[in-house]
Amino acid sequence: MDWGSLIGIVLAIGGVLIGQWIEGGNPGSLLQPAALLIVALGTVGAVLLQAGLPACLRALAMAKSVFREPPDDHARLSRAFVFWSSIARREGLLSLERLCDKEPDAFTSKGLRLIVDGIDADRLRTMLEQDINVWEDRERAAVKVWEAAGGYAPTVGILGAVLGLIHVMENLSEPGKLGAGIAVAFVATIYGVGLANLVFLPIAGRLKARIAREASRREVLTEALAALAAGENPRMIESRMAAWAA
Repeated sequence: MDWGSLIGIVLAIGGVLIGQWIEGGNPGSLLQPAALLIVALGTVGAVLLQAGLPACLRALAMAKSVFREPPDDHARLSRAFVFWSSIARREGLLSLERLCDKEPDAFTSKGLRLIVDGIDADRLRTMLEQDINVWEDRERAAVKVWEAAGGYAPTVGILGAVLGLIHVMENLSEPGKLGAGIAVAFVATIYGVGLANLVFLPIAGRLKARIAREASRREVLTEALAALAAGENPRMIESRMAAWAA
């Protein structure tokens, strides 16, 4: 569990509610199902129209990683590469075949399989870099869903406020209801701006940072795999892996 992310979102939303209470307002007045429905469905509809269903589903799946700290397997892979290099120098690259399916990291396992298949170091590097680019493009497309939601939500919130004000104008003959009606109308704006700046955009920023970190990790692994394919000294490969932790 990434407690920093969890505490952050609790503080962000809690700060708004506590501020409302300190100012003498009733936090319950911010609970308006109609306003939430307008903002939520309007934002989802706009994002679906822009990004498509597959990207939206991928974005939802990625959101779980915001609250989970990715495992750090640097030390394990560093030891593994030194071990693999020693075996390859002693028994040949084909001796790595029995280790391919045992490696839990899918990217590294694929690289080992390519080495066993006889791919030279330069071609291996090119193929893995293409794999990284394709993966990164797919992941960033999903992140753009959250960025798009952060852009649409405030506008949809304003739309909800305008709809609420139209309803207020229809009841001008009852002045006693105007104040409460206007307050309810502007709750939609609060939902739109709040969700965009406290939830959607922070999630997008966190996911972009995670993608950049994973891309850098895969680039280091690519160099280590290319060195393994070229038959470099185990200590040289270990020094390449040290760049990951730097």
